[in-house]
Amino acid sequence: MRRALPALALAGLLALTACGGSTTSDSAAPATGQEGSALTGTLTVFAAASLTDVFTDLGDQLMAENPDLDIRFNFAGSSALATQITQGAPADVFASANQTQMAVVTDAGLAQGDPTVFTENVLEIAVPAGNPAGVTGLSDFADPDLTLAVCAPDVPCGAAAEQVFSAAGITARPDTLEEDVRAALTKVELGEVDAALVYASDVQAAGEQVEGIEFPQAEEAVNEYPICRLAGSQNPEAAQAFLDLVASDAGQQALTDAGFRSPAS
Repeated sequence: MRRALPALALAGLLALTACGGSTTSDSAAPATGQEGSALTGTLTVFAAASLTDVFTDLGDQLMAENPDLDIRFNFAGSSALATQITQGAPADVFASANQTQMAVVTDAGLAQGDPTVFTENVLEIAVPAGNPAGVTGLSDFADPDLTLAVCAPDVPCGAAAEQVFSAAGITARPDTLEEDVRAALTKVELGEVDAALVYASDVQAAGEQVEGIEFPQAEEAVNEYPICRLAGSQNPEAAQAFLDLVASDAGQQALTDAGFRSPAS
């Protein structure tokens, strides 16, 4: 059964890790190991918080096809995940919400090959259902009378927020800086803030609890999501199968359905 790992640094040391794997997209996702053998054991996936729903669904699909496989997810801000990996946390797969945090892993000498960009995302303004504060656009993030949330600048959604504010010439006045995009979204869902900057995929995931407001400056900060397999993986066949599933037609459709964009060619 799938179990989520805590976002705190994990115990244990990895052998030297590296990124790599197939970048092909097949209509039918690979579900077995070499020579058609079923996947077994534990697969640990470190992934950006914005991927929570779609990766959980893909993991459930892979486990359904391989009953002896147990996939464990650690969803958190990409900066926290990159730090955990470089400090020796055991993991098989890493998916970041931007290239900067993936580079933390690769620049540390842990990369064997180039990570693969598998999807893209942009920011959107999230407001509680009914938009009680009457938020209309990005300029409202400079209004001191509103209660506002953005991500901390060291995580991808926060770095993107700084880019869009700069592009719009806005001095933002957030009341809270959140550790990842799902934490910012939760503030909106609970009605604790009038608005937050989250990803378009998060607005969609929230359903009727949240309304989204698009803004043109979002195109100034398109986040590319790279993924890699860690060479020190204890389950490399399952790790590669998960990467192949994400890159497959089925995986890409799941991402599109969840509000992500296809990666630029």
